[in-house]
Amino acid sequence: MKKEILCGDVKIGGGNPVSIQSMTNTPTADVKSTISQIGRLTEAGCQIVRLAVPDMAAARALAEIKEKSRIPLVADIHFDYRLAVESIKSGVDKIRINPGNIGSEEGVRQIVALAKDRNIPIRVGVNSGSLEKDILTKYGKVTAEGLAESALRNVEILERMNFEDIVISLKSSDVKMNYDAYKIVHEKSSYPLHIGVTEAGTPSRGKVRSAAGIGALLLEGIGDTVRVSLTADPVEEVYFAKEILTATGLRRESIEIVSCPTCGRTEVDLERIAETIEKRIGQLEAKGIKGLKIAVMGCAVNGPGEAREADIGVACGKGKGLIFSKGEIIKTVKEKNIADEIIKMAEEYEDNTGRRN
Repeated sequence: MKKEILCGDVKIGGGNPVSIQSMTNTPTADVKSTISQIGRLTEAGCQIVRLAVPDMAAARALAEIKEKSRIPLVADIHFDYRLAVESIKSGVDKIRINPGNIGSEEGVRQIVALAKDRNIPIRVGVNSGSLEKDILTKYGKVTAEGLAESALRNVEILERMNFEDIVISLKSSDVKMNYDAYKIVHEKSSYPLHIGVTEAGTPSRGKVRSAAGIGALLLEGIGDTVRVSLTADPVEEVYFAKEILTATGLRRESIEIVSCPTCGRTEVDLERIAETIEKRIGQLEAKGIKGLKIAVMGCAVNGPGEAREADIGVACGKGKGLIFSKGEIIKTVKEKNIADEIIKMAEEYEDNTGRRN
């Protein structure tokens, strides 16, 4: 079990649930836009948000942003230790740096001293696009072993300064390399790991790469906090991170939908039914409905079994659907009414403990 680190009120590691992170793409110095985006991320389910701090104006803006944010803030710093110092003074909940490129050792010591004083953890962030020259020379190119060596080397810098409130990330856009690097560090370190696939791409490609890379790690028991990196509105990152955590069995806060791929036995427009239900999931979650599994099945072969195992399900026949709830047959409805009936039942669902949505 990894060491527990506290980022604001979010516990990372120590067997706590995997938390979801994202990063704003507004100019941090634009306080109004940044606060607005953090609000949307929070509503989507983001638990920790990282902000780029390229200059002193951004570092100082963090104080006002912190006052209005409902989730912990992480300041992302490169090269200039003074930006990290100012960010901590502005009240952020965590700092992301690479100690090896932050400047002088004295600069790192100032960051560490202030982080200790304010009980601020430091995330050591290593990226395949910015490995140290000597490591590139040693391995001849970017490798999983090189990424791991760089991360552990930078952790040692902080440990020599008696600082151990650390989270580690080591990301690559190469899914296999990313996976191998995290496995190495997972075995060699007790610090919690922030996982993700960096520069994963546009939503269509990035979701595939993220699902493969992040999902594989989570199924290995690796990862304490996660960010999906997409070239898109960062809210999309949060939604998809929730989907990955749901698919890997680590979270049941979201509504999970399973549906069959259809075949020659299907006698309804199952694609339309499933897509209609999926599009209305957002309105259910906005009402606080969560933790449901909905099965949308197309025929009588596997349909009844899958529908019976879900909280709410439908097994379709010719132009109609047999509706299940908690394993019991409830009713038969016409094809055109299936989606509406499923949504209505989700809104009224009450589990076996008496919990009502």
